Amino acid sequence: LLKLGGYGIIRITPMLNPTTTELYYSFIMLAIWGIIMTSSICLRQTDLKSLIAYSSVSHMGLVIAATLIQTPWSLAGAVALMIAHGLTSSVLFCLANTNYERTHSRTMLLARGLQLMLPLMTTWWLLANLMNMALPPTINLTGELLIITSTFSWSNLTIILTGTGTLLTAIYSLHMFLTTQRNKLSTNITKMEPTQTREHLLMSLHIIPMLLLLMKPGLIMGPFTCHYSLMKH
Repeated sequence: LLKLGGYGIIRITPMLNPTTTELYYSFIMLAIWGIIMTSSICLRQTDLKSLIAYSSVSHMGLVIAATLIQTPWSLAGAVALMIAHGLTSSVLFCLANTNYERTHSRTMLLARGLQLMLPLMTTWWLLANLMNMALPPTINLTGELLIITSTFSWSNLTIILTGTGTLLTAIYSLHMFLTTQRNKLSTNITKMEPTQTREHLLMSLHIIPMLLLLMKPGLIMGPFTCHYSLMKH
């Protein structure tokens, strides 16, 4: 729903120009400031699903800011980040559910050290968290770079806020991975069902499309490229 809302903003905003352009400034700064606020909330979360949900809200702050700036690069970055994080947050929720089905707890401290019990699932956790951090050369990084560049062109001061948000994103993503996978196994876990083929298939159906988008990112960013904009005008 967050991503559909972002798409709606992309469609509606051009209809409001140019009368509301000056009204966007406060909303852009509020969206960028919201990135830091929601990322800070993620650092305090003990509930795994709440952490993932707040992470998704944090990334949408970048999308809102980019959409309101209304440049070809910002719109391309917003679309790329919405699609990339839509897949990333979905696979993180799937992984959190596989943990919950086996530990019956969403508290990270009670479901820690699962690498010893589910080593293959740890690989999916690592890939999902690296994509959540926008590690090169993922499509997440492409979207974030386009958005950060656009906001920097709009105002140089935004680099401080976006840079801080990126740092906090890396911190809570690593915290989520290390807490659930790398700590000592919780004492209340004595046995656990092995992972099933359908679960690995579900994770691969999220990760593989993201890897394929690396080969041709123009599939999702094509309508908003500078070449398209020049051809249109």
